[in-house]
Amino acid sequence: MAEIKIVITGAVGSGKTTAIQAISEIPVIATEVDASDEVREQKETTTVAMDYGELSLDDGNVLKIYGTPGQKRFSFMWEILAEGALGFVILVNNQRSSPLDDLAMYLENFEIYIKESTVVVGVTHVDEEQCGMEKYHDYMINQGLSYPIFPIDARSPSDVKVMIEAMAAMMNG
Repeated sequence: MAEIKIVITGAVGSGKTTAIQAISEIPVIATEVDASDEVREQKETTTVAMDYGELSLDDGNVLKIYGTPGQKRFSFMWEILAEGALGFVILVNNQRSSPLDDLAMYLENFEIYIKESTVVVGVTHVDEEQCGMEKYHDYMINQGLSYPIFPIDARSPSDVKVMIEAMAAMMNG
């Protein structure tokens, strides 16, 4: 039995903690504290160190899922959590003022780790009627990137698992 480490990252409010809670088979270890700055306008609590959950895979391996804090001031944790990860999920909140800037920032900050692993992108808070997924696909094409992009509801175990399965297929491919 192998242990596979993945990291879920993204801006504050993109759904990292929620996604881990949706699929973890163990109680999620979370470092949520009351928001004390501009984050308070978006949500009551924020992750300050990490989230952690586990998921058993069909092949008997265990997926160890780490969630990063979203605030740039906690970016020192990004490097710590990224070390040894075989895959990354970047969550992007479609309702933020500049979601493509968020995506670019996370791709840049995790670039050295992504080169040695795999990455998928999940777009959360997507309006069904005006999805806007084309802008993410166009962005990837313009950057010369071919990472899979999924519109997801971070509360949905099936949506989160689809991203994880795509990542696993890339690892095995």
